[in-house]
Order: sequence, then structure tokens, then C-alpha cells
Amino acid sequence: METLKYKRIMLKVSGEALAGDEKFGISPRVLSFLADEIQEIHVLGVQVAVVVGGGNIFRGVAASAEGMDRSSGDYIGMLATVINGLAMQDVLERKGIPTRVQTAIEMRELAEPFIRRRAVRHLEKGRIVIFVGGTGNPYFSTDTAAALRAMEVGAEVVFKATRVDGVYTADPMLDPSAKKFDELSYSEVLNRQLKVMDSTAISLCMDNLFPIVVFNLRQPGVLRQLVFGEKVGTIVRGSKQC
Repeated sequence: METLKYKRIMLKVSGEALAGDEKFGISPRVLSFLADEIQEIHVLGVQVAVVVGGGNIFRGVAASAEGMDRSSGDYIGMLATVINGLAMQDVLERKGIPTRVQTAIEMRELAEPFIRRRAVRHLEKGRIVIFVGGTGNPYFSTDTAAALRAMEVGAEVVFKATRVDGVYTADPMLDPSAKKFDELSYSEVLNRQLKVMDSTAISLCMDNLFPIVVFNLRQPGVLRQLVFGEKVGTIVRGSKQC
């Protein structure tokens, strides 16, 4: 019998990934695929927390570049993550997977407020916990929210789902000569300014020696491979962990 390497994980899913092949909106096909992937590891006993982005609906940074107040734009982006989280909850529960949504911005009619001990208890009872609303503060991305919530609930790793199969020297969709990294240190990510997660999230993980795995969401069975410790995508960790 194979042994699970990770028993409690944080899955970071960008809003852009939820849009699928479209530029905006939510793809029901992608949501269903993601729910199947989560279900596959859930039945193994893996405790799954999820942080969703909102870039498929609204991006505060892009809006601020057009003149909108940055705080206002970020709050709108946080509300977009709530929409994505509720959509994910719906598809998971239609597949029979118990789910809770916790939000950093209180809206009791839609989701629970974020309470760390309650979130941990949900995970212990085998419920998928979806964290929305980012950190609840402007100027912090959902990458940072994923790193922060992962540490708060005692996850062992952050799995960051993207459209490519790891971290490259450049965008492989634009530069065919881009080379993939199998393993990186936090310092290398920061020094090379690689687009893994934003610098605040990387620094938070670096200070706590918290591993990050970047992988292609569209690869069937990839979450199962990851929780068993197979070499998939790119792992970012400290030199002491390498």
C-alpha cells in the first residue's frame, strides 16, 4: 500500500484557472473536473483546504491601474472570490462531498466567518473548507491568503494550481525556449523574480520553511500523485529541506 506524504493540504486555485479557456467567468467543466480531483484525494482521507482567487471576475490591481482606488478595487476582488467559492461549494456538494465556505469578510447569509479553530474542526471531520475573501485586507493577494490560512490550519504544503506544469525561466506559452525548474529555493524565486506566488506569500513561506508545489491543474490525477509525494511540477522549499 502506498503511504500518503501529505494528510492536510492547502490547494490554491486562481480565478483564471476557473475560467478555463475563456477570459472571464466560471467554466462548469473546469469546476466539475476540479471537484472530481478533490474527491479522489478526499476518499483517501486527505484533509483539503482551498483558497480561490477572483481574477476571472475582477482584478483590483488592473482596476487601480485604470484609476480606481486600490482599496476599493481589492475589496471588489474579494467579493469576486466569494462568488467563485460558492460556485465551488455547489459542485462539490452535488458530488456528495461535505463542504464549508469561510469568509474573511463577514456575510453570514452566504458563508461562515473565518474562525481558525472551527476551520480545523471541519477539516478533522472530513469537510472541504473553502476560504474566500482573501485575508480581508486590501493590498494582500489571495496567494498570501493561501500561505497564511495554510499555516493557521496546520496544513503541510501549499499546492498552487496553474495552467502550466511548473515554474519556468519565462512564460512557456510565449517563449518556447523557456526551461522548467524541478526544484527551487525561496531565495531563488525572489532573486529571479519568478512568477510563483507574490513576494509577500513567498517571504511568509520562507520564514516558516513551508513548501509550495506548482503544478498543472488540467492534468488528470495530479492531486493524487502530489499527496503521495510523486515528483510533479516544481517544488519550492528551503535549502535545509532540499
